[in-house]
Amino acid sequence: MELQFRKTVVPCLESVLHEVQNTEQTLEIKLPDALPDIGHIVAAWGQPILRSKEWRSDSIYLSGGVMVWVLYAPEDGSGERTIDGWMPFQLKWDLPPDTREGSIRIHALLRNVDARSVSARKIMARAGVGALAEAFSPMEAEAYAPDAGDGEVELLRSTYPLRLPREAGEKTFLIDEELPLPEPAPEQLLCFRMEPRLLDKKVLGAKAVFRGNGNLHLLYRDREGQLHSRDFELPFSQFAELDREHGSDALMDLVTQVTALELEPMEDRLRLKGGLVAQYLISDKELLELIEDAYAPGREVKLDTRLLELPTHLESRRETLYPELTIPGGGGEVEDVQFLPDFPVQRRTEAGVDMELPGMFQVLYRGEDGTLRGSNARWTGRHSVTAHENTDISALPMTGETQAAAGGGQITAKAELPLDITATARQAIPMVTGVEVGQSAAADPARPSLILKRAGTARLWDIAKANNTTMEAIRKANDLQQDPAPNQMLLIPVP
Repeated sequence: MELQFRKTVVPCLESVLHEVQNTEQTLEIKLPDALPDIGHIVAAWGQPILRSKEWRSDSIYLSGGVMVWVLYAPEDGSGERTIDGWMPFQLKWDLPPDTREGSIRIHALLRNVDARSVSARKIMARAGVGALAEAFSPMEAEAYAPDAGDGEVELLRSTYPLRLPREAGEKTFLIDEELPLPEPAPEQLLCFRMEPRLLDKKVLGAKAVFRGNGNLHLLYRDREGQLHSRDFELPFSQFAELDREHGSDALMDLVTQVTALELEPMEDRLRLKGGLVAQYLISDKELLELIEDAYAPGREVKLDTRLLELPTHLESRRETLYPELTIPGGGGEVEDVQFLPDFPVQRRTEAGVDMELPGMFQVLYRGEDGTLRGSNARWTGRHSVTAHENTDISALPMTGETQAAAGGGQITAKAELPLDITATARQAIPMVTGVEVGQSAAADPARPSLILKRAGTARLWDIAKANNTTMEAIRKANDLQQDPAPNQMLLIPVP
């Protein structure tokens, strides 16, 4: 006799790529005739922009660039000047062979930016960009369960509550705002940058809903030649239509990036045009009931088994670090500060994962003589995450608030470094996919019909199977409502 099993398809997404690539780009900038010759470079800033991403048959391609601004002090002693440029970049990641086309997420960071003069009329700017590419491919796992039970076959049913990645996609949108002029009014923009920060995200049925701010930072000079920095919070609230309905326990992992940024000074206001892309990954709960084991008292049983392998989402959380660095040489006022986080370098340990977290403080300040100076100072921190050896840990660094103050001939710079930590694993669950029952074995006349036995620490299932009886028979004989207590004495009826 053969017990019939039905096959159920469990759709989900598997991660086929999770890899960081770094690139360094250089740009030669020639001064326009109207600008004075270079005395020395003061500082440089940048804003990464994602232009496009593409899934090809065997690779992922990313195109983007860095908007760069360089501040220099002229040789003639006049006020500092700024000049900007655009550094394009392209990155490519190879995919495993025969990968089904799916969805891409990119998280790009500006790792560093600086500049130097190569002549009185020429500047060489350099910027480092890191990008994490994630690719998710659709997969259909096969789970098996019997069509109906058989009174002669004992089935060990196990239920597995799993959280599976179900859907990935993106929503592009624009921020088009007219901003009031800050006080005092700008005469010259030195640089501007925007960091999107999420405030809330949720899945509502077939919609991904999220809101946040585009945090715009300006550095400018007023009509009196004084430097000022101002911040604007540009709120956004968006939703994306999903391909399917998700349950109330569904979670969304969201990565936002800037795709365009323009700031136009007008007579009485500033006109900002920005583009953002929100890249989401939706995970939802799945309750799987599988047959872990089977036997038939008094009969031979042959089992067909296999492993059900599923990519599972275990946990997401945010942890915040607080980088702090002392930079020598600051004798005057701090004009501007920025912290550039980098992707962590991970090392597996017996307890989990140790991370080395690099970053860079960029500080614009006045020296003791009042001259404007820039400093790039590297910071390195460490953070540990407890995790099982089969668990994969991903940590995405985000940007937070940054501040700096000068005193005693030095600058103390501080920042918030939020880390979005995600734990995933590929679960391998054993399951029975078929049961073939043989003929009944002849009863042993010398075998007693009732056995007294100590349970030890075994499950009731294992006790019943080892004694060729049923769990129900043992429960009735011992008035059990659950598994026996450790070392409990049991009466075991034997058919």
